[in-house]
Formats: sequence, C-alpha cells, structure tokens
Amino acid sequence: MSRVLITGSTEGLGLMAAKLLADGGHSVTLHARSAARAEDARAALPAARAVVVGDLSSIAGMRQVAEQANAGGSYDAVIHNAGVGYREPRRISTDDGLEHVFAINVLAPYLLTGLIERPGRLVYLSSGMHRGGDPGLTDPQWESRRWNGSQAYSDSKLFDVVLAFAVARLWTGVLSNALEPGWVPTRMGGPGAPDDMSLAPVTQAWLAVSPDPDATTTGGYFYHQKPRTAHPAARDLKIQDRLLSYCATLTGVTL
Repeated sequence: MSRVLITGSTEGLGLMAAKLLADGGHSVTLHARSAARAEDARAALPAARAVVVGDLSSIAGMRQVAEQANAGGSYDAVIHNAGVGYREPRRISTDDGLEHVFAINVLAPYLLTGLIERPGRLVYLSSGMHRGGDPGLTDPQWESRRWNGSQAYSDSKLFDVVLAFAVARLWTGVLSNALEPGWVPTRMGGPGAPDDMSLAPVTQAWLAVSPDPDATTTGGYFYHQKPRTAHPAARDLKIQDRLLSYCATLTGVTL
C-alpha cells in the first residue's frame, strides 16, 4: 500500500485518480480549496484517508496545504493535479499580486514540491498544449502582454514539464515525471473533447504507485502509460534553472 496525496482532487481527473488508487488498496489524501469543497470530497470518496484544505492561488494557501500534508506524515507519492484552464480571464491574487493561472498551475506545484516532505515519486499533470508553450520568462505573469488565455495555459503546462524534469535532475532517489491525460470532457476540457475519459486518470495513478519498470523511471513524459516526446525546451538546463530561480524569488523557497 502506498500513501498518495493528490492536489485538486474534489472533482474531475484528480478525484477519478483518487478513486482508482483507493480501489487498489492505497491510502489517498485529497485536497480541496475550501472547507465546503472538502466536505464534497469526503462525500465523493469516503475511503479517502484525509482532506487537506488550501487555496492554491495564494502563497499562504500553498503553505497551508504543505503544512497540513506534512502534519499527516510522509507520502510515497504526490500527484500535482490542481490546475485552471485556457478559458480563464487574467486575474490577480489579492494577497500576493500573482496572476492566477501561473500561481495555480506553476507556482503551487513548485512550492509544494519544495515544502512537502520529499516523497518517493512526484507526478506533474501537463497537457498536449504544452507543445505550444513559450519557454521564455520575460513576462510570465502577463504584466506587459495583452492577455491570451490559451497561450498562458500552454506556457504554464510547459513549465510543469520543465519543473518535473528539473526535479528529476536535481533529486536523486525521487522519481519525477510528467504526463498529458488527453483532451477529455472534464469541466476544463469542455463537452466536445474527443479523448477517452476512462483512460484519462490511469497514467497519473500508474506513475504514482506501479512497480512496472516503465513507471519506475524518472524524467519521463507520458500519455496513456506510454512515453511521449515533450517540448525540447523542457530538457534545456538553462531554462530549468531560470524557472527554478524565478519561482524561488517569488516564494523564498529554493529546491
């Protein structure tokens, strides 16, 4: 049995992955952004061991999640599933002045990685849209550019792969991988998404707990349990270091 924490797991792919893992006999901790959503999560998956609560759009909320997670003991795997999509308008966190797509999709997995006691495996959800991402960090929070939600989302999902590969490089003994679940009809994906919803949560659960040789590698990018080529920028060490440095500046936490 493995102990697994899944962020953004009150609905959608996060909850689906949690159910798969719980049905497989694993101990699952869910994450909700509010107390009300935590109650929904407990009702949706009574078998969950616990629910941690915190709004990942703010640094304070990210720290709150990490503190609660650590208070429950160490994890064998953490799945960084929480995210917002490409239809989002540009919004600023009232607490930190952070653009919320970047905060939730990029800074939250970075800070949680840095603050939660190091697990054996880390899984980062990306998207096929990451291939259209811009790896430059000249204006990552869209302070100067005219807002483009699709591009902001693509950039954030590229940075998730960059983060996964950077952690794989820096943290020996930890399996760090990224994946794309496919374009599926979740609330984020929309009702017209063509991919198979039943397959969408399988890869993240597999990467979190499976003893299969293909699942016990590090620095990989996957789609439906098969390796897939990621944006080449994700393996560029200078880009990795720039992202880590930028996130460290914002949070005060260095990986």
